[in-house]
Amino acid sequence: MNQQYLDKAKPVRTGEELDPNIIGPWLMQHIQGLQGKLKITQYTGGASNWTYCLTYDNCELILRRAPIGTKAKGAHDMGREYRLQQALKPVYPYVPTMLAHCDDESVIGTEFYVMEKLNGIIPRQNLPKGLNLNAQQARTLCTNVIDCLIELHKVDVNAANLNHIGKGEGYTQRQIEGWSQRYTQAKTWNVPSAKRVMAWLEQHKPTQETICLTHNDFRFDNVVLDPDNISNVTGVLDWELATLGNPLMDLGNTLAYWVEANDDFLAQMTRRQPTHLNGMLTRQQVVEYYCNKMAITIEDFRFYEVFGLFRLAGIVQQIYYRYHHKQTRNPAFKHFWVFSHYLIWRCHRAMKS
Repeated sequence: MNQQYLDKAKPVRTGEELDPNIIGPWLMQHIQGLQGKLKITQYTGGASNWTYCLTYDNCELILRRAPIGTKAKGAHDMGREYRLQQALKPVYPYVPTMLAHCDDESVIGTEFYVMEKLNGIIPRQNLPKGLNLNAQQARTLCTNVIDCLIELHKVDVNAANLNHIGKGEGYTQRQIEGWSQRYTQAKTWNVPSAKRVMAWLEQHKPTQETICLTHNDFRFDNVVLDPDNISNVTGVLDWELATLGNPLMDLGNTLAYWVEANDDFLAQMTRRQPTHLNGMLTRQQVVEYYCNKMAITIEDFRFYEVFGLFRLAGIVQQIYYRYHHKQTRNPAFKHFWVFSHYLIWRCHRAMKS
């Protein structure tokens, strides 16, 4: 295995420590065969749930827990995320194996679960230094990633016993209303109201919707690649937002993060996955590829494009709202209001196209 490019954990952030004297005995009690002294490190990429690497002499495990502090109703539901992946694993092999779940908050102060560690490369903003793909390799990687989304959308929800994980019908309307409300509540004086976008989404929502299993955060930096064959996907991570939803909205959400080589400089500043590489499909090509593989026809993808961009504007603005009101001091969020403007502008441009 090509070790030098593997995704690696870092020292635990101050204030986010796990006590090995508490978690160690719990792990020994609930997971068989652990050997040696426990070493704890942390993955620093995510802004939502906290993710730790638990290293023993004979294996590595992943622990996921909610962050400290108040949480929105339904957010950071570790038990739901654990049970969903457990049920999905037999029909969708990219899911890590679930090992143990703890709903007793007295152990570490919150609910958590433990799963197997998928060793591989996570394609973030740029591929690891020294790892280069030619155009054909990049295209193969791109289509393999999209194929994983397509495979998810084809899962038989009833056979997987997952028909209880979401409300299903009416999903599209709930999403429009929910994200309109979230954006409005997070609005600061220096960003647009986006009322025209909200009205347009309401007026242009599809009259029919297909309901299937959706990931809702499907990006390159949530997949794990085979280090010996980087074009192959071996895992899909971060199932916190998965539900029964509209697959085309799932695709629209994915494409909101999709920055092409020819996109403007503001888009390039927001890029967090290597979709700019020579050989990667364009957003339009992704839609065509998806429709061909799913054997469907979409005459107008604009609703899904605009929704994906508006939802991302909502996410960005919620983060900026926290910075604006001094709930976080992270300087990386200081100029997020600019990207709220930019994404709403992208929405207006797509609405006119």
